[in-house]
Amino acid sequence: MTTTLSYNQLFTFAEAVFSGMGCPDADATLATETLLSADLRGVDSHGVARLIGYVRLWEAGRINATPRVGVTYETPSTAVVDGDGGLGLVVGPRAMQVAMDKARQVGTGWVSVKNSNHFGIAGYHAMLALAHDMIGVAMTNASPLVAPTYSLERLLGTNPIAVAVPAGEQPDFVLDMATTTAANGKLEIAQRKNLPIPEGWAQDAAGVGSTDANAVKNGGALLPLGGATGSHKGYGLGAVVDIFSAVLSGANYGPWVPPFVAFLQPSANPVGQGLGHFFGAMRVDAFRPADEFKAHMDNWITTFRQAQAVEGRHVLIPGDPERETSAVRLLEGIPLLEPVIRDLETVGAKFGVKL
Repeated sequence: MTTTLSYNQLFTFAEAVFSGMGCPDADATLATETLLSADLRGVDSHGVARLIGYVRLWEAGRINATPRVGVTYETPSTAVVDGDGGLGLVVGPRAMQVAMDKARQVGTGWVSVKNSNHFGIAGYHAMLALAHDMIGVAMTNASPLVAPTYSLERLLGTNPIAVAVPAGEQPDFVLDMATTTAANGKLEIAQRKNLPIPEGWAQDAAGVGSTDANAVKNGGALLPLGGATGSHKGYGLGAVVDIFSAVLSGANYGPWVPPFVAFLQPSANPVGQGLGHFFGAMRVDAFRPADEFKAHMDNWITTFRQAQAVEGRHVLIPGDPERETSAVRLLEGIPLLEPVIRDLETVGAKFGVKL
């Protein structure tokens, strides 16, 4: 069963919750925009379904509602940003702005972030660059739920990578992907629906592939992208994200990354500060005239989209499904599962906010 609510209704609700947590007005609005971008684009696991998780982290003293986000080290094209324990939904866009400011000055900007929290979908942050004729890059490490190839231990997160590239007449190219076969949020959705998961998503505590949506909760692990014969590739990508986001910035990495769920405590012996992110912005006209580039991106996109496809299918461009879902949900509303509605009602009761 699902209940459909309008984007504006959810925005008003979530914004009031973030304000109730003590976020300044501008931060509450930014956090809500970042969060709901996931619901609009069909990434339901990372939208308002996670709101209760942020509230619980705040109640546990693990999220600072009024952070002083600032640059602690920089060169003309690089920086380290300290999120001061703030919502990643706020820290991420601010750090991406630093990257874009540097790109505006010297062509490219690269920012590694420490002392942050879960930042929503990576695609939102990368897409901030599009309006400025820049290519955007966003990555983040995450709670260790992933077993590297041949490992029984969970040492990496789903560690997503997003790249957004502006086009001209065609819709922009937006790649937003986890470095696992599936994000943990998809297991959470399967749990709420009481459904099995596809083979290749997870392994049980003994390292055997499992279709149980609760396998990770019961001591198993998510599997890197690539499956039985290619998981070393997903493992490698996830490792790069962890290194760029955390080893480079001074955040926690690997098994020391703090868990998103409030009932699990962070490591007693951390190697860094909070979660880590990594952002990049590249001004297109630092390489070639922007209009010329975008015309060729249009040609690239059109060529791939019109490629001869197998029967009953058509070739998609990264970002197509999310763009189409966003257009529908802005008009028709966002469907939420009943367990998510109940969680939102619980959150609303804490702050006297009605859904």
